[in-house]
Amino acid sequence: MRILQSKSIANQVDEILLERIRGGVYLPGSRIPSESELSDELGVSRATVRTALAKLAANGFILRKQGDGTYVNEHIHETSAHFGNLWDLAELIAGNGYQPSIRFLSMERRPATEKEALVLALEEGEELICLRRLFYADQQAVILADNVIPFSLLCEPIEKIDGKLHIRDIFEQYFHQKISFVLTDIRSTVLEADAHEFLSGESGRAILQLQTIFYEKNNLPLALGVNIFDDSFLHLSLAQAWN
Repeated sequence: MRILQSKSIANQVDEILLERIRGGVYLPGSRIPSESELSDELGVSRATVRTALAKLAANGFILRKQGDGTYVNEHIHETSAHFGNLWDLAELIAGNGYQPSIRFLSMERRPATEKEALVLALEEGEELICLRRLFYADQQAVILADNVIPFSLLCEPIEKIDGKLHIRDIFEQYFHQKISFVLTDIRSTVLEADAHEFLSGESGRAILQLQTIFYEKNNLPLALGVNIFDDSFLHLSLAQAWN
């Protein structure tokens, strides 16, 4: 396998190694090839491989054993959120052992609020596309997800948007954008009436809010997401290694 030049070399190596771990090419507990072996296979420098491995180690995917090599974390499947998939709500649900599905609730165009404009680097009042979706774990509604996206990024007719797709596929198919990284803020909130209509439990009870900001490779913000997460049903855990 050789690296192509259409993307940055570092990003490609990150994606290749992460996909191999997620896809079971490198099994939990197994030893992965050395830096020099990966460097020769992928046609990149050892420094590039070393950087990619450092990121994987910092996020709990691999463990480095002095004098022995690098191993895939054998507990990798026990956590529900690693590296970049905390924002992928369907993967988060699947990581809890449930079958994810998405109910598309609504889509509208409206002006950006002051806060939304600030986050998305827009002028206040610029138009947004607002998607509201409800995520299920088996038959249980567990996450109410609201995403706002600048209308100016839309490349296809708005009526074609399929709200049941993964957010990454929505961006690629209708906005011709690829998510490069996501910042997630986790905080406690209360289940208000608007969300209580969709999620079970008493109104006013404590619940988690995951706020996500999606970026493309040049640090342009693509969308703002606010997700009400029913942590009484789903388990949220994060993996990060200590060096």
